[in-house]
Amino acid sequence: MSSSTQTVPEVADVPRHIAIIMDGNGRWAKRRFLPRVAGHRRGVEAVRRTVQACAERGVGALTLFAFSSENWRRPPEEVSLLMQLFVSALQHEVERLHRNGVRFRVIGDLSRFDPLLTSLIDDAQRLTAGNHGLVLTVAANYGGRWDIMQAVNRLRHAAAGRNEPWTEDDLLRHLSLGDLPEPDLFIRTGGEQRISNFLLWQLAYTELYFTDTLWPDFDPAALDEAITSYRRRERRFGRTSEQLSAVSPVRGASG
Repeated sequence: MSSSTQTVPEVADVPRHIAIIMDGNGRWAKRRFLPRVAGHRRGVEAVRRTVQACAERGVGALTLFAFSSENWRRPPEEVSLLMQLFVSALQHEVERLHRNGVRFRVIGDLSRFDPLLTSLIDDAQRLTAGNHGLVLTVAANYGGRWDIMQAVNRLRHAAAGRNEPWTEDDLLRHLSLGDLPEPDLFIRTGGEQRISNFLLWQLAYTELYFTDTLWPDFDPAALDEAITSYRRRERRFGRTSEQLSAVSPVRGASG
């Protein structure tokens, strides 16, 4: 795929690619006087709903930030429970994804994960590799800076001895999502308004949407609100509003 700073991407009413930071599980549980893990478990149900809703609406790719490279700083017992929940989700959800034609994959540095977890990830990716429906990517032990650095190192190795300057397209091929269009829409639940080291390269021209809805409460109606907001945006990619209106009717006044 090409970079949005090099070529102007196709713009449609339905985002081709949605990226989500699923924030608010712990606060959802705290408000109900439940342990934090209860919020994470309910968060898995929200994932299931969102995957189905995106597929039904014709979204081509969905990327979910499940565990950042900074999340290892959380209390060890919570990290352990999150890893167990990841294992359980893979054991119980992958067959469902496969039946629905979803192609599943995980991006991030998997070297710190337990062999059982990495084995389940490998099995899930192999099982669904030939599917042609929604591409569901889970970012786990992922960081945007890590992604850029690993791409630089891969490029340096692949281009050893090359004298020509590297281009954006050269680097793009080595990024974790280099084969997908850049996200059209970024959603963060839970009220925070930052991207927290998620897809730093890929979000350059993505429309950002923040909602106070906590992730366990995120449902198809909340997704539709985000997509409606996206449709109101004027996606200029460096151009003027007048240039856009000369080509097609203006969809919105923001951006």
